[in-house]
Amino acid sequence: MATGTTERFMLEGPAGQLEAVYEQGDETPRFCALVCHPHPLFGGTMQNKVVTTLTRTCRDAGGAALRFNFRGVGQSQGAYSDGLGEAEDLLAAEAWLRHRWPDLPLWLAGFSFGSYVAARGARILADNNRNASHLFLVAPPVHNYDFASIEHSGCPVTVVMSEDDEVVPAEQVFRWTEETPLAPDLIRFPDAGHFYHGRLVQLAEVARSRLPKGAAAGDG
Repeated sequence: MATGTTERFMLEGPAGQLEAVYEQGDETPRFCALVCHPHPLFGGTMQNKVVTTLTRTCRDAGGAALRFNFRGVGQSQGAYSDGLGEAEDLLAAEAWLRHRWPDLPLWLAGFSFGSYVAARGARILADNNRNASHLFLVAPPVHNYDFASIEHSGCPVTVVMSEDDEVVPAEQVFRWTEETPLAPDLIRFPDAGHFYHGRLVQLAEVARSRLPKGAAAGDG
């Protein structure tokens, strides 16, 4: 059973306070991790199973892991902002992590809508010489958001996509991964739906393989 620290708190965001959960193990962290949740208008929160799976995978591998509710979700103040304001929320969360652990590499992840926010955030961070160490995108909704405008991330990119996703058209994602200058490493999941029910253990294994070098393997 995992031990360590769990903190539930509010951090200062650009549109008001943001509800957040911070987790780390007993040892001094080897890296930081920030995970973004799916669409706020369709029930997406930081309690989503993919989000909590990725966060805890990072924690168990020796990371300092942060997840948070975008503006207008849960106790977070503000209102939905089509991914643009949410990217500003991500930057506020990243700044909180950087202040706490200024010298650790940052692993940045997002699920569905959260992957668009994470990708935008990675580009902005790179433009400001604060590159993430890795960008991990699960089911990126390339059919609904302007992923084409994100031409650099400043770090390696992994895309995880179910071949049987009932929300995001898989073939459009596969085509995007071939065309985007991000040149992501594509991991295809057969027989898995959008929410990876029954496949979260395998998703965690893929995430562990993409964590910063020197991170402990953990047991998930």
